[in-house]
Amino acid sequence: MNRSVVDRVVAGIGLVLAVVLLVATGLLFYAHSYVHGQVRDQLVEQKITFPEAGSESITSLPKADQSEVSQYAGQDLTTGAQAEVFADHYIKVHLANVADGQTYSEVSAKAMASPDDEALAGQVNTLFKGETLRGLLLNAYAFDTMATIAFIAAWVSLGGALVLLALSALGFLHSRRVTAPAVAPEASVATA
Repeated sequence: MNRSVVDRVVAGIGLVLAVVLLVATGLLFYAHSYVHGQVRDQLVEQKITFPEAGSESITSLPKADQSEVSQYAGQDLTTGAQAEVFADHYIKVHLANVADGQTYSEVSAKAMASPDDEALAGQVNTLFKGETLRGLLLNAYAFDTMATIAFIAAWVSLGGALVLLALSALGFLHSRRVTAPAVAPEASVATA
């Protein structure tokens, strides 16, 4: 096979792959924008605000949790990273104090066994609401993390597409420079 043809075929395949990567880049940037925007919009609607710096809500937390929550003190909760901190370092700590570290399912089972225990029913109610909010915030964090991964993947895809476009262009240029092998004089006479 002629080297020029091989160069054009390989360069053509590279060009097709570059176009596929460019389409993927556009879709990944769109996915990032859409998911990140949805997370932000949903969190903004909840109107959750971190406690003010130095407030008892923060100072009563264990030291590790205090430092995590303090970085967002007084801010509105609008990002996945903030949702994770609020869920794991604020709500979770407060829920651990509701029923000596027991979860909703553990306390709920006890409440069903003692339906007249109002204190237990109150703990069930508090734990249910707190664990539900915590779960929803952690879902927001997970989706925002996926949006970030899509954003990184979009840039990687764009970089790959640009490299393939450059290599394809070089391949097409090289295919024009390659000359067909010279035909031996005896071969040209034999074909005549």
